[in-house]
Amino acid sequence: MFRVRVERWDRGAGGAAMVLAPLVGLVVGVLAGGAGALVAWRGGALLGGVAVVAVGAVLTRGLHLDGVADVADGLGSGKPAGDALRIMKQSDIGPFGVLTLLLLMLAQVAALAGQFAVSPGRGALAAVVAAVAGRAALAWGCLRSVPAARPGGLGAMVAATVRPAVAVAVTVLVAAVAAAVRWQSGVAVLCGVLAAGALLRRCVRRFGGVTGDVLGALVETSATAALVAVALV
Repeated sequence: MFRVRVERWDRGAGGAAMVLAPLVGLVVGVLAGGAGALVAWRGGALLGGVAVVAVGAVLTRGLHLDGVADVADGLGSGKPAGDALRIMKQSDIGPFGVLTLLLLMLAQVAALAGQFAVSPGRGALAAVVAAVAGRAALAWGCLRSVPAARPGGLGAMVAATVRPAVAVAVTVLVAAVAAAVRWQSGVAVLCGVLAAGALLRRCVRRFGGVTGDVLGALVETSATAALVAVALV
């Protein structure tokens, strides 16, 4: 997203990055939400929702969406863990990945459009809440009790680096700040993290641990669940 100078990159730094990820989500959410509010003001709520999803994808270079597609293909393959991981590592996207991406992005746009229909500010707030909730799920994906599914890659670098107490603290803090702005936002953060937790449990059982793709899928799952919660609460 942004070019930065990396002076240190090891497991300690990786774990710290996962814990501080909600701050990155705040930046992404503000930029995407601001763009969506501007578009919604001039072009309508639906276009505002599309703008938020599009800007978020551009800022993250589609990294998390790619993780969603790969995890969907791996889970949907029905093959043993080793074969499923090989499928996830391939550059192409299978039918499970395409369908999952389509439904996920439609849900995000629909939920955001509903909020923009209330006001541009409500839509922008929903975008920020979703982005922050998505990154709050990363700490749970990197719990010390969760191993890496394969020896290399981002998953192996950050797996098992976050203490449970820290993950709880991050989630409570993010939810509390969101609730201070609007209580429904705090509920949405918790719903998002819970949904990501369910996916994490499934992936650990299926693949034997986490990968970079799994972490990306956790971000998008949490963000989508948070948006759905905002729409329903």
